[in-house]
Amino acid sequence: MNNEELPLENKYLKQIFEHIQDGIIVMDHNRKIMMMNPSARRLTGWKLGHKVPYCSFCETRKRGPNENKCYLISREEVPYFLSEMPTYHGNKINVEMSTAMICHDPKTGKKEYLLVLRDQSLKQKEEEVKMSKKMIQKLIEVQESEHKRLAQELHDGVGQSLYTISVALQAIESYVKSPRLHSYLDEVREELESVMQDIKAYSYQLRPQTLDRLGLIPAIKSLIQSIQASAEGLNIRFVNNVVESFDPMVEINLYRVIQEALHNIVKYAQATEAKIDLKVKKGQILLIIRDNGIGFDLDQVEEGLGLKHMSERIDQLSGSFRIWSQQGKGTTIWVRVPLERESIADDQSINRR
Repeated sequence: MNNEELPLENKYLKQIFEHIQDGIIVMDHNRKIMMMNPSARRLTGWKLGHKVPYCSFCETRKRGPNENKCYLISREEVPYFLSEMPTYHGNKINVEMSTAMICHDPKTGKKEYLLVLRDQSLKQKEEEVKMSKKMIQKLIEVQESEHKRLAQELHDGVGQSLYTISVALQAIESYVKSPRLHSYLDEVREELESVMQDIKAYSYQLRPQTLDRLGLIPAIKSLIQSIQASAEGLNIRFVNNVVESFDPMVEINLYRVIQEALHNIVKYAQATEAKIDLKVKKGQILLIIRDNGIGFDLDQVEEGLGLKHMSERIDQLSGSFRIWSQQGKGTTIWVRVPLERESIADDQSINRR
């Protein structure tokens, strides 16, 4: 009987049996395989007519008198338990197993069992990925917190001390009569002002105060002004429809991606035009950064471009990161971040305080 001739209920059961990801096996009281679905074949490599091998638990467990070596058969029903099962190629796989007796012939004493196998390796890989993402998120948060502390120290500590020295220098200068000393003090004051500007720039690169005080959009605008002041011949356009602030972790990561992208444009792209589009649409944040530079071969990209770090930051926001580039045709970076994202950490994200 083909699939179309089956009753509707049996047709659905057949589809479930054929396509479910769990391995389903029907075996007799001697563990002989009578029926198995495709998932069970892929998972184990066993064949019809062969016996289900003993798992690592059954091989080592202590048994009572006359108790069947197979834990699955020694009880009429086993909700589930974890163990290792040998496969056809000699390896062992971690599986969650459950069984239930589905047929018992009182006359012959024969029994048939339904065995369900669930591969645990996929779950383990998911846990490993989740743990890896959590570790990266913690590292980013620690890094940003340290940047914030250092930036504050440079601005309020070193910066203020240098300003105090500058004021003291002006006071001393009023008592100096020698033109030669005046000239020397002018040189010292110029050097001091240069150092103060450097300190201010370092502080801004570590953690822009505009981001913490005013939010993402003013911080981006300030970044663009700073870059255009030093990058002659580069015109940067910024378009956005953002009217509300985002989660602090979202804002700092988006800012770092834009900062890294603009750094690459200035350093490598030889571009004359760059455009940043930041839009909120249908519960998502969309960021597109384009330039008309020389582009590059994605297969030969260097780590120095920071693309991996940008991708990792967006990944922490449960977002998507894509980049397109072709030599002579510029580069486009595309980012999508959901406004509502699943947290992968127990702790709160860094805040602005």
